[in-house]
This record gives sequence, structure tokens and C-alpha cells, in this order.
Amino acid sequence: MRRLVLESIDLARFIVDTLEDKKAENIVLLDLRPDTIIADFFIICNGNSDRQLRALVDHVRTGVKERGGKLPFSVEGTPESGWMLMDYGDIIVHLFLERQRQYYDLEGLWRKEANVLLSIQ
Repeated sequence: MRRLVLESIDLARFIVDTLEDKKAENIVLLDLRPDTIIADFFIICNGNSDRQLRALVDHVRTGVKERGGKLPFSVEGTPESGWMLMDYGDIIVHLFLERQRQYYDLEGLWRKEANVLLSIQ
């Protein structure tokens, strides 16, 4: 199978679609360009359980590897903690349980610097 070289925005949208396929909730795609050096995009979503968080991470990792030939530079957190992060360099994927998402409030933290490109409830 031939792998595609995806632009950051295309890869971000592919990840959003992948998360939606696995029933992630409240998916938000934030565009951090051009003002931040952390990443171009943040993707934030909820899972309903630690088991679903693990499944979402596995599904994204497999899908991105098959589609674009990329693996995350790192995966932080654990499903049991209610928060996981996948670092693809220019794209950071944050996966939360609802309680942890409310606590960390990344959308509020990045409100001034980011543009919401997509929000799927």
C-alpha cells in the first residue's frame, strides 16, 4: 500500500475523522498557527472510559501509520489517569475523560491564541 505524505491540516482532519469513527465525543480542532511554536494544531476530545481512551489512542496510532506512515514522537499519560496525549510534532492530540477535560480546560487556556477550525459534539 502506498502511503501519502499529508500536510499538517490534512493529517489533523484525518485524525479527527479517525476519532469520530471510534465514537470520541466533543472533538475540537484548534489552529494555533502562526503564533505558537508548540504545534500547528491541537485536537481535543473525550472518551467515556479508560478503556475507550486506550482504544482511541490505538485507533489513531494505527490509522496515521497506515495512512501517512507516521508514528507519534511520544504518547504521554495513561488511560487510568483520564488523560492521554499523542505528540505528532505539528499536531498534538489530547484525549480526556470528561472530568479531566473540564479541570484542564485547554480550550479556555488557548482561547486567545487559537482559532477553532472544527467542533463536533
